[in-house]
Amino acid sequence: MADARIEFLAESPAALFVTGARATGKTTTARQHAATVIRLDNPEEAAAVRADPDAALRGLEPPVLLDEWQFVPEVLGAVKRAVDTDRARGRFILSGSVRSVRDPHLWPGTGRLLPVTMHPMTAREQLGNIGVEFLERLRTGTGIQLPADPPDLHGYVERALTGGFPEAVLEQEPARREAWLDGYLSHMLNRDPATLGASPDSARLARFFSAYALNTAGLATDSTLNSAASVNHRTGAAYTQLLSDLGVIAELPPWHNNRLARLVKGRKRLVADTGLWGAAVGVDAATVMSSGDLLGRLIESFAINQLRAETALMSRGPQLCHLRVADGRHEVALIADYGARGIVAVEVKAATAPSTADARHLIWLRDQLGSHFTAGAVLHIGRRKYRLSEQIDAIPICALWT
Repeated sequence: MADARIEFLAESPAALFVTGARATGKTTTARQHAATVIRLDNPEEAAAVRADPDAALRGLEPPVLLDEWQFVPEVLGAVKRAVDTDRARGRFILSGSVRSVRDPHLWPGTGRLLPVTMHPMTAREQLGNIGVEFLERLRTGTGIQLPADPPDLHGYVERALTGGFPEAVLEQEPARREAWLDGYLSHMLNRDPATLGASPDSARLARFFSAYALNTAGLATDSTLNSAASVNHRTGAAYTQLLSDLGVIAELPPWHNNRLARLVKGRKRLVADTGLWGAAVGVDAATVMSSGDLLGRLIESFAINQLRAETALMSRGPQLCHLRVADGRHEVALIADYGARGIVAVEVKAATAPSTADARHLIWLRDQLGSHFTAGAVLHIGRRKYRLSEQIDAIPICALWT
């Protein structure tokens, strides 16, 4: 999906800015669209660019890929000046961290950088399927297809615990895949923060990430996570920002609507890859299937991450949020807000045959919003798609990749 997005946006005079977690395939993907590659994590290449960024970019055959740009942040200014001077299309691609979004000392690139966010591979990408995104099919009513042989519960759990990092996906031996994910986790906690100029206590960061993982798909407060990890508020906020910058967590903002009152303002916490979640929590498929809490968190995180990856590469896609009323009476796992085009609401259930009772929050929301509610779905681990109520269907999760 990222290839098509990069190819489309490369026809703009602006530079492309490819970001995402380490090992999601940013460099491999961006290389396929570049004629010249500069690896700024290579000390020799970095030194030449650092000495005179503007001169280093002159005369290179475009498109030029500046990989791991954060090692020489001065190159951003050189790209800005080059884009301002010459509006030729498809000249620069930058790949690396999202540090420029967070650091006020770095040029923000407004109007001169087009972002392309790469997530771990979706199940649809892993199977080589292409087509219209699931939420868009649901919103427009253009048809939901199911595979000929839908997975059972164990199949869903295994797929979720594989995650979407290409190296993990390609490894057929489960023990080696687990070793790779464990190694990724260790590297992320001990070495990756240095790439963003951070030097946290790795043991405390590990405790914090473990606490975060145990609360994935939930609304744990800052104080809950900080207490579980034995860190103070300032440290917890810094760790949350660091993990977000590394691309390994994501947080859905609360949805707001003038028609609804007393909506909770907390953010839904998500580990961005469920394979990494398994490494952080230290579980295998059997352990997950023996715990209703772990199973529910894994399946919901897995489904939402599939939808996050799709919408990140859509043109004018929806904003993804969650909804919860303050008294807990109503809660919706995912709201896809298309603005004037309406909203799509999604619940996720680790059940094989959800009933109308499982759709009660979607029914309530539909009745509150009227025509602004375009479609709702209860995603589940069963094998059948069927109608639960007007505009609301029960749909197997495997429809996300067909």
